[in-house]
Amino acid sequence: MGYIKAVDVLPDELILEIQKYIDGEMLYIPRKCEEHSYWGEKSGIRQRLEKRDKKIFDEHISGKTVADLSREYYLSEKSIQRIIRKENPSENE
Repeated sequence: MGYIKAVDVLPDELILEIQKYIDGEMLYIPRKCEEHSYWGEKSGIRQRLEKRDKKIFDEHISGKTVADLSREYYLSEKSIQRIIRKENPSENE
């Protein structure tokens, strides 16, 4: 996400009104609901992490230990356990 100077896109009257509330600070303006995308959708990271997590789960089912997976994927053992629980909800019972 890049920054845009308010003076380049907003009318002077609106800038003066905003300055009454926040003067010289950064302000985040959220997207409209219909243009909202979820974390990682645009970059593809969400899909890559889902694929990685599925692979971790499959390797665990095939016999790799949590400690082995932790070292291989540079994640904490707690993170590996969380991934395994997420991929296999029946283990939570």
